[in-house]
Amino acid sequence: MELNVEAKTEPTEQEADVADATYRLHRRFDRMGRLVGDDAMTKLFKSHVMIIGLGGVGSWAAEAVVRSGVGHVTIVDFDEICVTNFNRQLHALQGSVGEKKAVALGERLKKINPQATITVLSKFYSDKTSDEFFALKPDSIIDAIDHITAKCHLLGRARREGVPIVTSTGSGGRLDPTQVRVSDLNETQTDPLAKDIRRILREKYDFPMTGPYGIPAIWSPEFPTEPKALTYDKGKGFRCVCPQGDNGLFTCDDRNMIFGNAGFVTGAFGLAAASVAVRGLIAPSAS
Repeated sequence: MELNVEAKTEPTEQEADVADATYRLHRRFDRMGRLVGDDAMTKLFKSHVMIIGLGGVGSWAAEAVVRSGVGHVTIVDFDEICVTNFNRQLHALQGSVGEKKAVALGERLKKINPQATITVLSKFYSDKTSDEFFALKPDSIIDAIDHITAKCHLLGRARREGVPIVTSTGSGGRLDPTQVRVSDLNETQTDPLAKDIRRILREKYDFPMTGPYGIPAIWSPEFPTEPKALTYDKGKGFRCVCPQGDNGLFTCDDRNMIFGNAGFVTGAFGLAAASVAVRGLIAPSAS
């Protein structure tokens, strides 16, 4: 009895890419795929999003981006996990105090999608380090930086380089996540941080006095409440209480006021930022 067996050939690189994308779409990202479709998922698999600042906003934004199927995610934060981070930051877990935020979050994200490229940078963004970050060529940036000088430089640099960026304004001192909204940075209201950012951008980075900036901002019209005095620390709430001490770059002692914050508000800010980034990547005009 003679059997006719067709010779098997190795799949082409394109065929392998399609098979890999199909696997990820119909398994790990099935529900995202059903929402946006095959073409959009292919775009996401090939996209690179950078999240700078991995606190109560940035950690949630980074996780949402990875869970959306973005194939390359770069996470940036120079700081270490502090005991005061537990109420709002995803990587703050028992036994994690003192670990680098970017490293801890990177390990978590890799478990969400082992096929993704997760680039971890435990570094501080500034005018001196910005070249290194932009050399990575992200398709989109999520700005969740607390340091206003670094934040403004990043926004100015992204605008100059033509890299799409979404920025988070102040999320502290608020309790109502249903008030979180998105608009152009030059159209936000109420938020003192956004007001200071606009002033610096106009003075130092040639942003216009009127008209849109072309930078989506996550913000809330809820007026921030001042922090309340607590008794457990004997009135020293504005001083650093992290067991590992200050980080030397952005210290508790240098802040005029440390707002209270709620994870369901900072998380809402981060999820909104991720939504803006993802929708921008899969827009019809996106390549």
